[in-house]
Amino acid sequence: MSVIILDGESLTFEQVVAVAYGAASSPPVVLSEKAKAQVNRSANAVQLLLERGEIAYGITTGFGAFKDKIISRLEVETLQRNIVVSHAVGVGKPFDIPTTRAIMLIRANTLARGFSGIRLETLELLLELLNRGVHPIIPEKGSLGASGDLAPLAHMACVLIGEGEAEFAGKILSAEDALAKTNLQPVKLAAKEGLALTNGTTVMTAVGLLETYKAKYLADVADISGCLSLEALNGTTLAFDERIHALRPHPRQIHSAKNLRDILEGSEFVRKFDASNVQDAYSLRCIPQVHGACRDAIAYAEWVVNLELNAVTDNPLIFCDENCENIDVISGGNFHGEPLALAFDYLAIALTELGNISERRLMRLTDECSNARILPAFLTENGGLNSGFMLVQYTAAAVCTENKILSHPASADTIPSSANVEDHVSMGVTSVLKLRQVAENLELILSLELFSAAQGIDFRRRKIGTEKRLGDKTQPVYNLIRDRVPFIERDTYMKPFIDAVHWLIATGKIKTD
Repeated sequence: MSVIILDGESLTFEQVVAVAYGAASSPPVVLSEKAKAQVNRSANAVQLLLERGEIAYGITTGFGAFKDKIISRLEVETLQRNIVVSHAVGVGKPFDIPTTRAIMLIRANTLARGFSGIRLETLELLLELLNRGVHPIIPEKGSLGASGDLAPLAHMACVLIGEGEAEFAGKILSAEDALAKTNLQPVKLAAKEGLALTNGTTVMTAVGLLETYKAKYLADVADISGCLSLEALNGTTLAFDERIHALRPHPRQIHSAKNLRDILEGSEFVRKFDASNVQDAYSLRCIPQVHGACRDAIAYAEWVVNLELNAVTDNPLIFCDENCENIDVISGGNFHGEPLALAFDYLAIALTELGNISERRLMRLTDECSNARILPAFLTENGGLNSGFMLVQYTAAAVCTENKILSHPASADTIPSSANVEDHVSMGVTSVLKLRQVAENLELILSLELFSAAQGIDFRRRKIGTEKRLGDKTQPVYNLIRDRVPFIERDTYMKPFIDAVHWLIATGKIKTD
């Protein structure tokens, strides 16, 4: 991508990922000519409303419970500054740079639709911050998910007016200093602009998009991890036969089964039909059904995010004709994060399930009774003197339990705010922050399974011969692990090896293509 042109209608999932993770190498982001015209028309409509002395929420009134407080025309600029500084009360650690960049991009795209009343110069300053690598410090916690992500977006908006803090070139600076270092000037907010900058679902959309992107990758890692465990356990691929899955035509179950067959193509570590062992345990036999259902949740989250990327989610919205002869300022509730909160709670449950079935496979790798003594107890010789991988399974179980707790839906909760005017909220950011933690935990669980499966493969080689080959796509993953992690002959300090496998996952090295 040489340049990303925002028009408020065509921002893509892939473009957000490119800008979020690109930093210095990110393509520049600019407004289309159509967007500029839309923004100017909406800003002109706001000025006409002021000149006419009309009452409009958030323009000539206070906010929330102060909606009936009329603000004089002389104080409208102070009103917009006040909403930004008074709402910047977030707490907790700041969002990382990729998330902050995604927030800035998505917010700019929303405003580019031209229904928010922001001026072109203010919107272009936001894009200049993004393009020059000035990243507002935005605390993670403080949003109820309606009226949108007020507190975190206020921290973003603060930098535009020279307040708050920003990261630039690896250093945390005052907003004033960060602007000066990039030859930018703070803006004085006009009517409606403070509200336009702070009201909407941008933060939950940004975090959710990046976590959905990660979830798509982790689903592939889970397929590979499951296949390597199946090979270590002398499992069969018969349960992945396409005829079975055609009779229950969930598309992502079918996709998962095909993916497993492709990964294991050519493997001499899987068993063919055996009359004395006709089927595997559920954690192996039902991988397509479980992983496929989890991919359904990922696909749903991606669908919701793609809709939200090009949605207008602030309030009120300004509708006017080409010449601003007819202007309507309409209060609604597009800032409500319920569609996102539900999707991200669903996705957190799905990723928890990917971790749960992974831990069950790990248990079978370490329990000689469960694996019919195909592998030695706890993947070690001279058991008793050596504990081997006993505690690896303990750790996986502990992290799985944490994910089960985190998968309780945030969207099922609501706490009224603003003197009970805002009496039902989505908790969308709470939902997506839990999702982020679940995804990080899933990385750890899959690391533990891959670490253990590679150990199991080496024990199986001793039984079936070193010349036997793994599947077409498990062999490269096994090689990656063994490049960094040795076979564990006897009890040793294993954390560096677990960290090494985790690094392979976290850096995207585990692949099926």
